[in-house]
Amino acid sequence: MTGTRDQGLNRRGFVLGTVSGAALAMAPTLSGAGPDSSNKKTVLAQISKMHAENIKRLQDWIAFPSIAAENRNYPQGAEYMADLARKAGFTDVRLIPTSGKAGVFGRLNSGGATTLAIYFMYDVKQFLADEWSSPPLEGRLVPREQLGTVCMGRGAVNQKGPQNAFLSAMMAFHAAGKKLPVNLVLVCEGEEEIGSPHFGEIVMTPDVLQALKSCAGVLLPSADQKPDGSLEVQLGAKGIVELELVASGEKWGRGPQKDIHSSLEAQVDSPSWHLVQALNTLVEKDGHTPAVAGFFDLAKPLTERQKQMVATYAAEVPESVVQKQYGVAHWVHDLNWYDSLLRLYSQPTINIEGLVGGYTGPGGKTVLPHRAVAKIDMRLVPDMTAVDTLAKLKAHLLSHGFGDIEVNMTGGYDPTQTDENSKFMQAILKTYRNLGVSPQVVPRSPGSWPGYRFTNPPLSLPAGGFGLGHGTGAHAPDEYYLIESANAKVQGLDGAIASFVEILYALA
Repeated sequence: MTGTRDQGLNRRGFVLGTVSGAALAMAPTLSGAGPDSSNKKTVLAQISKMHAENIKRLQDWIAFPSIAAENRNYPQGAEYMADLARKAGFTDVRLIPTSGKAGVFGRLNSGGATTLAIYFMYDVKQFLADEWSSPPLEGRLVPREQLGTVCMGRGAVNQKGPQNAFLSAMMAFHAAGKKLPVNLVLVCEGEEEIGSPHFGEIVMTPDVLQALKSCAGVLLPSADQKPDGSLEVQLGAKGIVELELVASGEKWGRGPQKDIHSSLEAQVDSPSWHLVQALNTLVEKDGHTPAVAGFFDLAKPLTERQKQMVATYAAEVPESVVQKQYGVAHWVHDLNWYDSLLRLYSQPTINIEGLVGGYTGPGGKTVLPHRAVAKIDMRLVPDMTAVDTLAKLKAHLLSHGFGDIEVNMTGGYDPTQTDENSKFMQAILKTYRNLGVSPQVVPRSPGSWPGYRFTNPPLSLPAGGFGLGHGTGAHAPDEYYLIESANAKVQGLDGAIASFVEILYALA
């Protein structure tokens, strides 16, 4: 997910024994005795039989990347997703046109009393093949020390691995000749990795909106286990604004209107330095705290219950493990573990994703560039909005003498939040516990997904992620999704599929 999609704190004792040997090990049953229990066992028994085809489907999907930022594989990516949905049993599948990339919509009516919405994304992040240890579009099965066998490729965990596992669960029902215990509504987009700029058009399409209004909640298939088997449930996600700040001689009216020799720096203004000076005003002297006027005005503080969640997480998750995962030795301001987590979950941020300008090839090239670009993301917490935050950034630049700098928003959306005590979230928590997992509950993901389209009016639905299994490397080289686990506490592909069978029965 954006920013989703790599975070050990994000997003995306368990089963007794290895599920790849027998999916039935996922019991205890959630449905109790009776027909539902018998049906579920029959469905679970199909999973190991379909192991090879479920892997192949994931590898084939990885080999066909849709990258919104590069306009790669459009409209074919949407059509590929629609075909996957049909093969999994969705009916009335069709593309939803937008001002950008098309969405995909589908239904499955099993005659159940409950209808569940499923959120998918079919796009993936960009990649540089020479940074990978395995070709990013091959989905090779490679050994990973202390983990087992993983499928490595762009999109493996964000989000094709978990989504494929969900589709595989649907196919297990079909193979067993059993109906799903719930009706499904599929809503899928192809622009999540550029900030979902047109997802609202998909959700607000009249028949899509009408179908969503009948749903009890929205499920985001995930792979939420960490390498030690632990798992967290997030009650929301930060919002995001992605944008570019562009300083140019043309707009500024100073500096060159084309690249010129660097010796002329002595008499000509530099748009690059102009951009750096503008960036420096966005944060306080600590180089971290946002300094934009009014930036924190709408930021809602954590409640006492949310602080308690953070304290429990800090007490149960070793700080050293997380520091090793991220390759850091200190938290900002040298905060302790608990206080750093409070900031992670409660604070909005302004981040520089990248700086682009002038010559960046081998050696030097003595030019004075006429244009410089900063790629920025701002993470938002409730009750901030993307529109208000963007307006405040523009007003800040203007008031500091940088009104000439172009502010081009490329995507973004508001934060999302779901009540811990909703029936939907309680079903998720209960399912994990019945599978032998004691989930950590945290206020929200520090990453982002456009869940506010579901949790805000006019729908006001609970929404959240679910899924056993493990993967990491989203947005980074060597992204992977676990297939065969070497640790009984961490589920591989079969266990992840079985967990989706379980949650469907629980939400019914």
